[in-house]
Amino acid sequence: MSILLGCIADDFTGAADLANTLTRQGMATVVLLGVPRDDLAVPDADTVVIALKSRSIAAPDAVRLSLAALAWLERAGARQLYFKYCSTFDSTDAGNIGPVAEALLAALGADFTVVCPAFPTNRRTIYQGHLFVGDVLLSDSSMRHHPLTPMTDASLVRVLARQSKGRVALIAYDTVQQGSAAVRDAMEKMRADGVRLAIVDALTNAHLVAIGEACAELKLLTGGSGLALGLPENFRRAGLLKTKAAGVLPSIDGYAAVLAGSCSAATQRQVDDMKRHCESFEIDPIELRSRNDVVPQILRWARPRLGERPLLIYSTADPPSVEKAQAALGREQAGHLVEQAMGTIAKELVATGVRRLVVAGGETSGAVVTALGVEGLRVGEEIDPGVPWTMSLGTPRLALALKSGNFGTDDFFLKAFEKLETADVRR
Repeated sequence: MSILLGCIADDFTGAADLANTLTRQGMATVVLLGVPRDDLAVPDADTVVIALKSRSIAAPDAVRLSLAALAWLERAGARQLYFKYCSTFDSTDAGNIGPVAEALLAALGADFTVVCPAFPTNRRTIYQGHLFVGDVLLSDSSMRHHPLTPMTDASLVRVLARQSKGRVALIAYDTVQQGSAAVRDAMEKMRADGVRLAIVDALTNAHLVAIGEACAELKLLTGGSGLALGLPENFRRAGLLKTKAAGVLPSIDGYAAVLAGSCSAATQRQVDDMKRHCESFEIDPIELRSRNDVVPQILRWARPRLGERPLLIYSTADPPSVEKAQAALGREQAGHLVEQAMGTIAKELVATGVRRLVVAGGETSGAVVTALGVEGLRVGEEIDPGVPWTMSLGTPRLALALKSGNFGTDDFFLKAFEKLETADVRR
């Protein structure tokens, strides 16, 4: 196997997001969940994205997992490497973006890379090194209250400098606006001056394409899924890639369910909308600790209700409720209890005949696919920007939509199943 682009994503929804971008740009893409076994049978692909559950773990553990993924991708012949993180730069002062990026650089024998989480399609933009969500600074957005990685500083230069050993600098808007040659020149000057990590401004998809073109010769790029927009054309210009149609998945029959663990503002709205269209069950993290029968109770509720309409099982809550649970349980324990419960519920639902699952939240998605023993995904059609339908490798064959908490329109859950049914009719 020899792949063009090897990618490491720090959570499972981010991996699906990146794979969606690359597939839409004509690269055959496979997502592998966790560091793959050496004997894993992987379908032929231009790109392999290794999805890790490393965003919120300790930085040394994130580095160890990322280096293991890098080693596998190098053995697979990857010509260029990509480290993907969230478009809202989810992190803490201790990591994990800076430590992982620097460890990957060192392992590759490289001395410089770019850092660009911009995703204009979902209204994530960078100007003068500051990350905006829509028309507000990251620090004034709902990400300020994220239960695991609250983002209270919109200056990416400051955030990255606090978690990195090397020099951090900015390639500003005025340079990016001049095009790929100007960005390339700026990168070379920074590299000569000892800069190791360069934040790059980007307000439009055209900026991202120009940045991607300028980075054609870098061993490693880092960014959100948006930066990948310009990479397929680099391989196409080099005669290494032929244009392919976006992924089309086989039809998958079976019951449907939504498992929502994210507490983002977007997922709160999506849960509220979906509750009007289907039966639902809310998980209380405090009850998970105090009672042993919560998961069995949910399964007893769910099994007789499986039918033509999806079921919704959620722990999504507003910030005061999240704070109450974290105060009672601790931040990590509250999250762990929900993830463990969602994984168990998913496994039992699949055993009962569920074959179509929408999962909201990166940590929840990681817990679910791990519990299901899914090792890889084929990427299909986009539901909303950054979220495709995927199909699991192996058996049973499952349709999975792994949604970042912040992504999707208010009617995303219902739209996802409608899109799958429409695709079945077309096929």
